Amino acid sequence: MSEMDLIEAVKSGNKDSVREAIEAGAEVNQQDKQGWTPLNWAAGKGDLEIVKLLLERGADPFLVGRDLRTPQMIALAAGRSDVVKGLRRAEAELKGADANSPERKYCSAVYLKDLRRYPAWAENGTDSNGKQPLDDGNVVFLHGDYSVTRSIWANEDVVFDKVTEEWKNFCNSELRFAVPDDLDLIGQPVSA
Repeated sequence: MSEMDLIEAVKSGNKDSVREAIEAGAEVNQQDKQGWTPLNWAAGKGDLEIVKLLLERGADPFLVGRDLRTPQMIALAAGRSDVVKGLRRAEAELKGADANSPERKYCSAVYLKDLRRYPAWAENGTDSNGKQPLDDGNVVFLHGDYSVTRSIWANEDVVFDKVTEEWKNFCNSELRFAVPDDLDLIGQPVSA
């Protein structure tokens, strides 16, 4: 048996070959030259059956290759939503929900005039760099933590940071603001 038989079986998409390689003693977390494991390959291919088989046999859903992406990240990038959901469940079972998931930074561009409808709105007039006050037509950025900045970067050129439950409710109900789940960002397949 070749050292990479399991990875080759996963690449071929043949579940029986995958099972045979594991039963013949193949290391379920073996890594190729790029550091990808059989689970990385199955995730990228979107092969949910093989993903489940590998997980049942002890594949580690947190291992990353040289590209520093977990199998879930690879499945997400490939638009494999069923596999992403399966890997999320596996990760949660192993480590607890979101144990190794870094906080995902998100912001939405919003016209300042829409934010100024909030009754308790009070913005910073100028920032530390001496920028001029904003007008209604300016675009600012509402972040996942509900702060508002001039910049797409959180905590840079802060315009508003008096976050209360009322402010959050205003953003959610009036502006329809919500940080999307990564699965919401997967494009829909084009019909032929």
